[in-house]
Amino acid sequence: MSTVAANTIPGTERQTETRIASYLLTEYLERIGVEVIFGLCGHTIIALLDAIGKSQIRFVSTRHEQIAAHAADGYARASGKTGVVLSHLGPGLTNACTGVANAALDSIPMVVIAGDVPSHYFGRHPHQEVNLHQDGDQCQIYRPFCKRVYRVDRVQDLPRIMERAFHLAQAGRPGPVLVDVPMDIFSADLPVDAFQQVPAPMAPPTVDGATAARIVEALAGAERPILYAGGGVLSARATSELAALAEALEVPVAHTLMGKGCLREDHPLLLGQTGFWGTPISNDKCRTADLIVAVGTRLAEANSSSWDPRFTFAIPPTRLIHIDADEAEIGRNYSTELGVVADAKLALGALAGAARGVRHRDRGRLREEIARGRKAFAANWDHQWSSNQYPMRPERILAELRKAVPEDGFIVTDVGWNKNGVGQQFPITVPGTFITPSGLATMGFGPAAVLGVKMAHPNRAAVSLIGDGGFSTNPSVIATAMEADLPVVWLVMDNAGFGTIAGLESMHYGWSFGCMFERGGKPYRADYAAMARGFGARGVMIESAADLGPALREALASNLPTVIQAPMENAPTPTPGHWNINDIYRKGE
Repeated sequence: MSTVAANTIPGTERQTETRIASYLLTEYLERIGVEVIFGLCGHTIIALLDAIGKSQIRFVSTRHEQIAAHAADGYARASGKTGVVLSHLGPGLTNACTGVANAALDSIPMVVIAGDVPSHYFGRHPHQEVNLHQDGDQCQIYRPFCKRVYRVDRVQDLPRIMERAFHLAQAGRPGPVLVDVPMDIFSADLPVDAFQQVPAPMAPPTVDGATAARIVEALAGAERPILYAGGGVLSARATSELAALAEALEVPVAHTLMGKGCLREDHPLLLGQTGFWGTPISNDKCRTADLIVAVGTRLAEANSSSWDPRFTFAIPPTRLIHIDADEAEIGRNYSTELGVVADAKLALGALAGAARGVRHRDRGRLREEIARGRKAFAANWDHQWSSNQYPMRPERILAELRKAVPEDGFIVTDVGWNKNGVGQQFPITVPGTFITPSGLATMGFGPAAVLGVKMAHPNRAAVSLIGDGGFSTNPSVIATAMEADLPVVWLVMDNAGFGTIAGLESMHYGWSFGCMFERGGKPYRADYAAMARGFGARGVMIESAADLGPALREALASNLPTVIQAPMENAPTPTPGHWNINDIYRKGE
């Protein structure tokens, strides 16, 4: 249609073709490569839903907005693209809040499009508006963890803001961006050519030749150097560059929880995970290193044994060179000799190139020492990988999972034994196939994130390894998987409680009050397998350790979502590192 400008001389007016903003926005999202949006309906966003329904974009409707945010997070991690969430105002946006914060703390690119009350009702407190401190206040809830929060006050601003949102979500250190849109703006008119600007291709920062030579010289000349890899190495797809650098200079590699998979598990230079749930050889080598080059990590508390120099890092006297996409992280937790703001892939590639042919100090029998250290630690629990105990040992669950899932299959964890045990003990050989919530460590992440992972890679196995506490937060993920035709597998490690916290309380206070699931003083287990069957999915209750392997293989071969419930002993994950909460607890009367 066309509009005629007011107050013009007849015959001289300019004809401008317009269309409804929601349809133009949807076409723009298609043009910049958005393939799927996760969300939940609401009266503020049905104008956009109508447009999405007529497009090539797939809309995955969830039963709770936190599920939508976690699914978009999982999609972004597995695909390398920006996850997109569509949310209603008020309770919809607050429901999504935890999932978006989880993405923020793990540096996952995400754009959240939220409906809001009509712009002409700001401040009148219409239905579901949040405005207790200022008019149109709901978007402020996201300020502490989003890279940017936009509110679209005029329809003319929508194209520019959407372009900025997708640019910022991916630029520098990735993260979520919120775009808050009053519902009348979705139904307003815009010129048909309004959405012209697309996010510019970005050439990320790299390391200049002189700096690369300086770092390589430091590594080559160090007596006990360490390469320390964080999640940034995985998200930058920089694992081959890391391996080339490590091998060129014979430098061992330690990693954070999110850095797991930075080298193949059987690589002779791999030390393993550091921190509270790390491995002794990794903590020891990092603590006694004379030089650490850390890449794509914020050297966070759990990975650094609460920054206590007795356990994982003693910086100083250890020298630290820190490479990260976010300049704010450099020097935050440890004194840094040299900070480099750079993309992990480009930086490690430059270092690997500079290291070719460079002579390094003799490392002695380093590889043999690493192999002995890893074997000695594994001897504490590897016999449990074949245990026939029932309820099962967690290690046996991991063993059966590893045998059943192809190497390129995805393991998506939640929090608790599944996250900590997998990070410490489970062999990952294909980079990017281990997906876990680290910074916020959100319970409920795993059951939902696996949906997005499967959406990104429909032809690869996707298993969510979760506790019963995490799975019970929102079992409606089963309904979403059924509706979206996503044959994922949820393997529930059922210890009838919040096992990790129960273990902490038991250690310090002698009981596990408030942590275990009980009815009449006895363990209480919900039948999640039966629940799955109620949704029309497959549900399997494991009744002996020998049942799990066949159940996993059948589930992966089926075309239906499957819940496998494995009753498990509440055994603690080994903790070779330190967490200073254990110094804080005091028992009273």
